[in-house]
Amino acid sequence: MKAVILLSGGLDSSTVLYQAKADGCECYAISFDYQQRHRRELNSARFVAEKAGVLAHQVVSFDLRLWGGSALTDDKIDVPVERSLGEMSAKIPVTYVPARNTIFLSFALAYAETIGAKKVYIGVNALDYSGYPDCRPDYIEAMQEVFRLGTKEGREGEKIEIVAPLIDLKKTEIIELGNKLGVPWEKTWSCYAGDDVACGVCDSCSLRLAAFDELGLNDPLPYARVG
Repeated sequence: MKAVILLSGGLDSSTVLYQAKADGCECYAISFDYQQRHRRELNSARFVAEKAGVLAHQVVSFDLRLWGGSALTDDKIDVPVERSLGEMSAKIPVTYVPARNTIFLSFALAYAETIGAKKVYIGVNALDYSGYPDCRPDYIEAMQEVFRLGTKEGREGEKIEIVAPLIDLKKTEIIELGNKLGVPWEKTWSCYAGDDVACGVCDSCSLRLAAFDELGLNDPLPYARVG
């Protein structure tokens, strides 16, 4: 069965790609260059896609800097650093990109319907302390209905399913799953800072490092510093 996999090159999306492979899917990866601060992640997406042996890897380009609204698309907004888990979970952070997953899923849906894929895999996680609104179960349920109502396939009873295998997993559980699947962590990218070396102190780096540490494992990705 064909599947489209949303692949950022990060820890979560790379695990999802390898899970789709383990599920026996013919994998078609799609990544997005939206002029994000951390475009370095696209290098990781390309490597992981090649390493996983996907049948195709599309990189879709557009520019969300046109209206900004996020620390990832507006250089005037600083990326938060050295925050505690309590601070991260207090409110939706400035690294939230407005409607990003809705945009991404729309492209993935169009790609899936075009190539006859019956599944779209996405690495959203509701337990991540970031608390993004478009990473929660009710959002995925709503988008599944959009997939049904907004496509020829869906109207004719051929559902394209959104698969979110990580949505209820803790970061430590995602790493354990990735270890079983053989995800090349050293080539993945989680940092928001936009430099050539992961900063180690943004929210994404902090969550990743804390999870590896909780498991008693070393994150093989180099860091500029560790908070």
